[in-house]
Amino acid sequence: MKTKGHVIKKVLPDSIAEEFELEPGDKLLKINDVDIEDIFDYQYLVEDDYIEVLIETKDGEVLLLEIDKEPDEDLGIEFENGLMSEYRSCHNKCIFCFIDQMPKGMRETLYFKDDDSRLSFLQGNYITLTNMSDKDIDRIIRFNLGPINISVQTTNKELRCKMLNNRFAGDALDKIDVLFKAGIEMNGQIVLCKGINDGNELEKSIIDLMKYIPVMRSVSVVPSGLTKYREGLFPLESFEKEDAGKVIDLIEKYQKEIYEKHGVHFIQASDEWYILAERDFPEEERYDGYIQLENGVGMMRLLISEFMEEYNTLKPHTLEKKRVVSLATGVLAYDTLKHMSEMLEDKFENLKVNCYKIINNFFGEKITVSGLITATDLMDQLKDKELGEKLILPNNILRSGEDVFLDDYHLSDVKSALNVDIEISKCDGKEFCKSILTDEYLNAEKEDNGNFVYIDVYDKYKK
Repeated sequence: MKTKGHVIKKVLPDSIAEEFELEPGDKLLKINDVDIEDIFDYQYLVEDDYIEVLIETKDGEVLLLEIDKEPDEDLGIEFENGLMSEYRSCHNKCIFCFIDQMPKGMRETLYFKDDDSRLSFLQGNYITLTNMSDKDIDRIIRFNLGPINISVQTTNKELRCKMLNNRFAGDALDKIDVLFKAGIEMNGQIVLCKGINDGNELEKSIIDLMKYIPVMRSVSVVPSGLTKYREGLFPLESFEKEDAGKVIDLIEKYQKEIYEKHGVHFIQASDEWYILAERDFPEEERYDGYIQLENGVGMMRLLISEFMEEYNTLKPHTLEKKRVVSLATGVLAYDTLKHMSEMLEDKFENLKVNCYKIINNFFGEKITVSGLITATDLMDQLKDKELGEKLILPNNILRSGEDVFLDDYHLSDVKSALNVDIEISKCDGKEFCKSILTDEYLNAEKEDNGNFVYIDVYDKYKK
């Protein structure tokens, strides 16, 4: 009978595993005679410069490998299950949960609610701490793992229980104190719900979380995303322009106070607030190195900075023949990309860039991010538009590593429906220039221009 173990899915080229002739289908049984519970155990145990690895080959032969290696050098193995154990689902029923607002009939994986601390370290997911046992906390401290990303929502314990619909949610905040005392780096997130945890409650949360600086590196404040599928759910309201201004004013007030004391800004407003309030994005320095970039904090400022750095190296040029290209994005990024497109048109004669704003009819107009645009909306809204020689789409519009949209259409389906070549571009300012200019970009004369041109999204370009 074959023993339990973790099945190897892939052996990386030029790795230790390849050197020892391990193959997909083999099983990792133990390291240093210790059973491997999950990815945490694996990563911790492989750090030593000498390890003994027990392997069962796919033919059933058991091998003990004695491996000398560099400290922290990995074996070069990928497993069938990335966590090396079952994923932990969420036990909360948050009033703002996006998955509860999904339409029926989509692929099953989209309805899985994860609240797994291991995904916080591996993928940057935010967790509520309600799913963590004392054993989990002890392992995090023993392995010195970090940073851990925490969905705080509020430091008012009673209110947190109501927001998460979990009577243990308030007490779960005590785990932050344990992690803080152990020096485990953390990032926080507050999903703001109008009339619930904003205003005075938000101010209380900011003040309470400040005591964890610098172990807690940052806290982002993001608006709750509301789809049109909220029937039977908690009656949340959308934030308006005036509301966004108040959120920004409160956050910027504490940014100044915190920076004077600690040299960091700590509390950050996501890009949506500035766009909704029709205010300029903060200067780059205020994002503290873009710690919360993946949470929508500073994405537009970074995009603008990258674009301008590249734009200033390009000399004005007349294209040999007229070029028409198009790009599509969500409401959130539209104004910024539109302005950047116009700047390229001004610098490159014979270039025309059609920038199309995609309204999210699939989830509802209140959803404005490009990462939630579906193929259905793209095809419906672009079918009669001038698209030119190609359509440029951001890479976050597709499932990671695949060519599939949220509504399960493939990239080829959209190409066929719109009869246009599609280019997927990274959400990067330099790549934006490259995608639009293509060969002209590669062959254009460049100059080292140290005069950085600053963009304000809601003002004219300052030239």
